[in-house]
Amino acid sequence: MNLIPFYSIKEYIFGGSATLKKFAFSNVVGNIVIFIPLGTYLSLFKKDKRVIINLLFIFFVSLFVEIIQGLLGIGTSDIDDIILNCLGGWIGILGYKFLAFAMRDEKKVCTVITLLSAAGLPVILYLLFMVRLRL
Repeated sequence: MNLIPFYSIKEYIFGGSATLKKFAFSNVVGNIVIFIPLGTYLSLFKKDKRVIINLLFIFFVSLFVEIIQGLLGIGTSDIDDIILNCLGGWIGILGYKFLAFAMRDEKKVCTVITLLSAAGLPVILYLLFMVRLRL
């Protein structure tokens, strides 16, 4: 369990092993990417679209996941994972805000997000599978 912010990320960056760098990349990117849809869908489906409220929800979901990981011994609990998950959620929120600003029509935004989700999910799953195979 790591409670020191950015400790794991520093270890990944300054670690010398090529295997550690591959793991670090997949861990950092994976923790960001996995929460982008949550930020997007929260903004899309919630009536209260304030960024801070959605970020707090993302924080608590991520915290809950890390607590469960620690209690069940599945993986490791790490404050850096919570930070990266919140960053991913924030990227999702910003993506939604950008689409809403650019399109100015909630139905069009919903359609675009649905199409991106349908096209993006297989791509993300493929990339995650390929990263897992390379380790």
